[in-house]
Amino acid sequence: MSGKKGLLGKRIIELRKAKNMSQSDLAKRVNLSYAQIGRYETKGVQPPAEILKKMADALDTTVDFIINGATDEKAKASLKDAELIRYFKDMELLPDSEKNTLVKLIGAYIRDFKARQAYA
Repeated sequence: MSGKKGLLGKRIIELRKAKNMSQSDLAKRVNLSYAQIGRYETKGVQPPAEILKKMADALDTTVDFIINGATDEKAKASLKDAELIRYFKDMELLPDSEKNTLVKLIGAYIRDFKARQAYA
């Protein structure tokens, strides 16, 4: 396994394991066989675009991350913050007034946390 294709498979494995999913679990979510997931993960087989999109959604990440990987530490941290990403995706579905309320709450919490850190 070498090159971008090998790295793609490795990223799929890492993302899947971070979500405690088996190959069968992921396969069910994207409507494939677990054997096909295995080919993507270990044989360097490139998934078609529509499958990449389904996999990215199932793994709470982006197609870009699956294909290209992390370009900075913030992207790498997204593996650990799958729950947070899921919440933000859910927030996008809320009415604007609800989203604005949550943004204000998050902003206030972060500001207060930073203030506590500065004076600790």
